[in-house]
Amino acid sequence: MLDAELMKRMLPASAVQAMGGWLSGAGARYVSGVGGHAVEYVPAHWAGIEPWPGGLSERTRPKVSVVSRAQVVAALRAAVERGEWSEALVASYVWGQGRTGYGPHRLKDILAEPTIVPALALATAVLREEGAVAAYRVMYGAVKGLGPAFFTKFLYFLNLAMDAPSASRALILDQRVARVLRAHATRVGLSMGLESADSVAAWIWSDAGWTPHRYGVYLRWMTAAAGQLASSGIGWPDSSPDLLELAMFNGIWDPMA
Repeated sequence: MLDAELMKRMLPASAVQAMGGWLSGAGARYVSGVGGHAVEYVPAHWAGIEPWPGGLSERTRPKVSVVSRAQVVAALRAAVERGEWSEALVASYVWGQGRTGYGPHRLKDILAEPTIVPALALATAVLREEGAVAAYRVMYGAVKGLGPAFFTKFLYFLNLAMDAPSASRALILDQRVARVLRAHATRVGLSMGLESADSVAAWIWSDAGWTPHRYGVYLRWMTAAAGQLASSGIGWPDSSPDLLELAMFNGIWDPMA
C-alpha cells in the first residue's frame, strides 16, 4: 500500500523547489550529465589490488587523485571488451569507496571469492538481455562481502559502458539514498493515516540488503520522479534518474524538513 501511494504522490513541492535551487547553483555543472561527478582516492592505498584498471592513476602515487563517473565508465568499457570482470569491478569499487581506509582490504577479500568472476560475467550477460532488476537478482547474495550498495555501482557503470536497454537502466542504491526514501515514505504513510508508517518505511527502505523486488520499486520510482522533475519547469534534463540519485545522495532534499 505504501509503495502504491509513493508512486501516486512522487516528489512534493518542497523537493521540486530544493532540486531546482541545487540545479541553478552547485548542481548546474551536471545539467548535461553526471559524468563529471568525481571522487577522491589515494592510489597507493590500493597497491595490493589486482587487476588494476588502466584508466586509474598508478598505485605508486601517494597523493590524492580523483576519478569521475565518466572515467569509470571508460574503464569498465575497456575491461568488459577484454572479458576482465574483476578489473571492471575494481574500477567501480574504487570510485565507490573513495578515501575510505578499509576499502582496499574489503575488496581484496571480495576478489578472492571463487564466485566473483562467474557472478560478474553472468550479471553482465543478464543485464544486456533482461535488464537491471534481473542482473540485480543474479548478484544478490552471490558473492560474500559484496552487497547491493556496491554491486549496484558496478551495474550502473556497466549499464552505461555497454549501452544496455534504457528502459531497464541500472541505478546506484546505497544507504544514504535509501534513508531519503525512508523519510519520504514515512511522511507519506503518516499522511495516509498508517499508524505503523515509521516501522514499515524502516523495513522496506532499510540501510542494506534490499531485495530484487525492492530494487525494482526503486528504479520505477526514480524514473518516474526524474520525469516529474523534467516536466516541472525547473530546467531538469530529460532521462536523468542518475542526476536525481546524485542529488539525493548529497542530501539536497530532506523529506522531514
